[in-house]
Amino acid sequence: MASSRDEARTRYEKLALPTTSDEHWRFTNLKGFDPDAYSIDAAGSGARPESMLDIDAAGSAFVNESGIEIVGVPAGVTFEPLGEDELVGQLVAADDKFTSHNAAMWKHGLLVRIPKGVRVEKPLYVRIVSSVDGGALFWRLVVVAEEGSHVTFIEELVSDSPELAAYTNVVTELYVESNAKLEYVSIQNLSTQTWHFASHRAQVGRDAELDWVAGGFGSKRGKTWIRNILDGSGATSRVTGAYFADGDQHLDYDTYQEHAAPNTESDFAFKGALRDGSTAVWRGMIRVEPDAQKTNAYQENRNLILSTEAHADSIPGLEILANDVRCTHGATSSPVDRNELFYCMARGMSRGDAERLIVRGFFQDILDRIALDPVRDAVAQALEARIPRA
Repeated sequence: MASSRDEARTRYEKLALPTTSDEHWRFTNLKGFDPDAYSIDAAGSGARPESMLDIDAAGSAFVNESGIEIVGVPAGVTFEPLGEDELVGQLVAADDKFTSHNAAMWKHGLLVRIPKGVRVEKPLYVRIVSSVDGGALFWRLVVVAEEGSHVTFIEELVSDSPELAAYTNVVTELYVESNAKLEYVSIQNLSTQTWHFASHRAQVGRDAELDWVAGGFGSKRGKTWIRNILDGSGATSRVTGAYFADGDQHLDYDTYQEHAAPNTESDFAFKGALRDGSTAVWRGMIRVEPDAQKTNAYQENRNLILSTEAHADSIPGLEILANDVRCTHGATSSPVDRNELFYCMARGMSRGDAERLIVRGFFQDILDRIALDPVRDAVAQALEARIPRA
């Protein structure tokens, strides 16, 4: 472990920050960001700011810069601090500036393992709090759903103050073994002065199912990678993303659907709303390997533009090496329909109420994809709360 950390640290120091000349960073400028300017040794405050979610959890964990606290563990389930587990780094290698930084510096992580055939009826929940102004928080998560198991895991990343200026670096590795089902929820609601970088990757086995919800409401600027590899016949993956940016926020999602086995299916749907001078980037790639016949893959990104200064870039892509597949994609960015706005306001609604109603309608099909009621309600409320009342 020490050797691999040293290697990651050396790699991190050698690699330069990405620039807009790098294809995947073309629309995300990191000017003014220096990861080494953030403290890595400061103790966390221990604060637990109010959560977006009202969850009745089977087991919970609370994390900040000082450590991790486990509260309740279901019988037979591994839900413990992450140590020198052999799975660390197997899916997310330390091969770029930010994954190398995480691999070198992470102190606190969580290992979740659901044994073969076990069904956990209530969700497992972890809350990560960035609580040091000028601090860096490195977080690592490994989830293993063994053969035939079923679990819901919820991860919420927050700041303990809306003015907190910080740097967060997250790595998540998800293993969904044959015939297992993992429902994974990742909610990011950091302060708008926080630089946030995340690399999430999942491996889905034969006849296994991954249902993933990603919510993005906070942070200043950064990038989130979401990568799935379907490496067992009959594997399915569904990723539902919802985000809202305002002020001068910039959100960047980079998604990758790799079909490495036949008869696999993936469905990625991301919707975002932007107001003020905010910007967003979504880049999606579907890759179908030569032996992955009978693949069925879909990706879409839709953006609702609520001001003349907001802007969104969508870059869908296909890389198909098999000949018996069905792969489609769609991307749109459009302003609020003036006729819809006039219709609502002509019936006595304020502009804010009218926009809230339109935003709810825009996101409704995304909300309908979220199975867990508390998560669906929290995402809907977070989206609507960003529209001013006046």
